[in-house]
Order: sequence, then C-alpha cells, then structure tokens
Amino acid sequence: MAEKTASKYLSNLEKTFAKDNPVLLSAAKVFHDLDQIEYDLGLLENEETTASKYSWWPIVSLMGGNSTAKSRFINSYLGTDQLLSGIQASSHKFTALLYNNQATPATLPGTALDVDHRYPFYQISHKIEQIQKDEGKRINAYLELKTISSERLKGKLFIDAPNVSATIATPIMSMLTTHIIENSDLVLVFCDVFETSTSLMNELIQQITIHQDTNKFIYLIDAPAATFYPTKSSEIISSWQRRLADLGLNTGQFILLPNQEHSANTQNPPQFIEIDQRLANVEHDRSYRILNALEKSIHDIENVVIPEVKDGIATWKDRVNMTSLLILGAIAMLAVLAELQLGIIIDLLFDPITGSIMALVVISIMLPLHLIMSKMQSKFIVNRLNDRRKELHLMENLGELFESNLTFSRMLFNFSEPAGWNKKTKARLAQLSEKTKELVQSLNDSFSTYNDRGSNSSDD
Repeated sequence: MAEKTASKYLSNLEKTFAKDNPVLLSAAKVFHDLDQIEYDLGLLENEETTASKYSWWPIVSLMGGNSTAKSRFINSYLGTDQLLSGIQASSHKFTALLYNNQATPATLPGTALDVDHRYPFYQISHKIEQIQKDEGKRINAYLELKTISSERLKGKLFIDAPNVSATIATPIMSMLTTHIIENSDLVLVFCDVFETSTSLMNELIQQITIHQDTNKFIYLIDAPAATFYPTKSSEIISSWQRRLADLGLNTGQFILLPNQEHSANTQNPPQFIEIDQRLANVEHDRSYRILNALEKSIHDIENVVIPEVKDGIATWKDRVNMTSLLILGAIAMLAVLAELQLGIIIDLLFDPITGSIMALVVISIMLPLHLIMSKMQSKFIVNRLNDRRKELHLMENLGELFESNLTFSRMLFNFSEPAGWNKKTKARLAQLSEKTKELVQSLNDSFSTYNDRGSNSSDD
C-alpha cells in the first residue's frame, strides 16, 4: 500500500501543539494514521485529512435576543468602544471575532471563513448550497470575520450569532445555528432570547436541550438599571431558573450581569471574573471535543461509511443479477420456441458435443454482457453514493471506495464486503480507538493526582 503524506494542515497542527499541548500533538498523529487507513480504502485523496472536519480553535459562541444586552456585553467584555456586534437589531450574520494585535479593527467577508479549514465554518457554503441552490454563492450574506485587539480573545474564537428574536428561521439559519452550537466549547446565552417566542427560539431551545448535559452553557441575565443588591440578584436568578426549567432547560450556570449602561467599571465588573474563570477552561474543553471527534471519526468508518458502501454493493449486485437473469430468461424462451418449432433443441442440448458447444456459446454471450451490465449499473450506484455523501456531509468519497470493487473477479462473483475492508483494517481501527482512549486518560491525569496518591500509598 502507498504511504500517504501528512497533509499541510496536520503538519501545521503538529507545529502548533509541539511545545505546549502533547495530547493534541498525539491526537494529530492519530488523525494521520486514520487518514492512512481511509487513503488505503480510497476514501481520501493524498492531501486530504479528516482532521480538517473539525475546528481546532477553542470556540465560544454568543446567542442573544432582540435587546442590546449582547452587544453591550461584547463591547464591555472585550474592551472596545466600537459596537462590534448587533449594530442593527435585525443583524442576520454570524460574526467571528478573532484576535489581532493591530490597533485598527478589520472586517473581512464570509469567504475568509469558508475557505480556511482552521475555522468552524470551513466549506459551509457547500452545506448551504445543498439546502438552497445558488445560495452557497451568497456566503458573505451569512458570515463575516472581524479582527480586534482584545487580550480576552487571545487563543480563542468568539462567534456572535444573529439576534434570535429578529431572525427568521429559514432552513439555512437553522442549520448554521445548529452547526455552531454543536462545534462550540462554550455557549453564552443571553436570557433576553427567551423573552419572545419565535420559531428560531424554539429550535434553539431544542438544541440546548440536546447538548445541555455537556456543561457548555452559561446563561447571562442583563440586570435591571436599579441598584445591584445581592438579595435582589438571587431572586432574579431564581426566577430565570424556574422559567427555563419550565422550558426543559435544567442545567447550566447563571450569571447576573450589571447593567453596563449604569456601571462605574464597565470593563471589569466582578461578574466578569466568573466568565474569565470559565473561559480559562475552554482550551481543555477544546481538547476533549477534538478527542471525542477523533473517536467519532474512527467509529464512523465502520458505522456509517462502510454500511453505505455495502448497501450500494448489495443494490448493484441485485440489479446486475436481475438483468442477467432476464437475459438468460430471454435465451431460454427462444430455446423453448425453437424446440416447439423444430423439435431438435433438446436433442442438441443432451448431445455431448453440441451441448458443450451451446453451453460455451451461452457463456461467451453472458460473460461480456454481465460485465457490461456491471459497468453500466455501477454508474447509477456511484451517483447514488455521491448524493448520500452530500446528504450525510461526509468528507469520505463513498463512490471511490465502491469503484475499487469493479474488478473482474468482483464483478463476476457475489461478495458483500468492500475491497480492503477486512480483519486487518478493522484491527488497525481498533488500535486507533485504543490510542484515543489512552489520550483521554492522559488528559484526565493532567487534572488529577490519582497516580500520586497511588505511589504514596505504595510507599507506605
């Protein structure tokens, strides 16, 4: 088997994590081993990598309603005087906020996010195009990238989602909202989003319900303009907890923000310390997310990719065999008609010489026809698998793996497993899965003293 070269993307990842993140450095190497398996199966091209399906940035997304609470928070928290978010209440773009040490902020089009595989919106235009034809070309209408100089943005990517209360729940907006929640390590949800009932708000609640056990949600409450009393704060938080519990949202941290319009210290109120503490763990959340994505990628080969190709092979074989049977049936009918008309066919069939010749003639006709039918039917299966690839948003080329089965022996005889899918390949995947579990354990060990306690007790 040919050795797959490491993609530039993986090489850059290894350089990034070489000094300060040995777990993600090892994860990048496991991704390369996984790429080699998929390359051997014909699922990936030489320069492709499954690691590019996921953003390796620590991602923080912000969801808000129709008030200016989210905009004021972003300006205050990031320490900028410019209204970087929510300039209009009806803003409908997902804005990625990225650190830049330049004093002057810059706004870049959505294509900057769509073509850069480091970001969570990589090739999102393809998904948009699948939902609505020609809409993928309008990627700049849905995304934008803003660079600003803020210390709190260093090493993180903030995604400011459109105001939920003022955004129509089109299939594209619903997909983008779902996509960013799934790929975020932390989601800051401003409680004004629950003030107005809209279809997009209901979809947001469904997404939060699905992921609420992942400890990725913080609910931010914009305090009234009145004086900030601790007892009053507890009442407000308790009230919101009850309201969200009625919506089925039972987990998540609640933080009551001071009304920034009336705060003497707008950039560093005490409540921001809680958010800073939570953001300090986002990089660890990112590490667990990447390892979980790696485990999922490994299992998806056996649970998603191979079953799709096996189903294509089964359909292909059924169609080819049915076509061959129809042709054989037609030949048999001609033989019956000839027997009725001439009365010599049966005698010829049972004659040792003529019977053998006739059998060879039928085989010489059926064999090329069977191969031709196999080639013709395979084109329909490849198109079908390419459509399934788009529907499932897979990087893996299902059609390429299927076409590797178009050999003489595989077209002639029945088989169910795709070429290359054998015990050896399954064993290689199992080894990668074990390596991933070991990386998770290694990450866990960096937060615990289990080994220290064990060594101390043994010394006693």
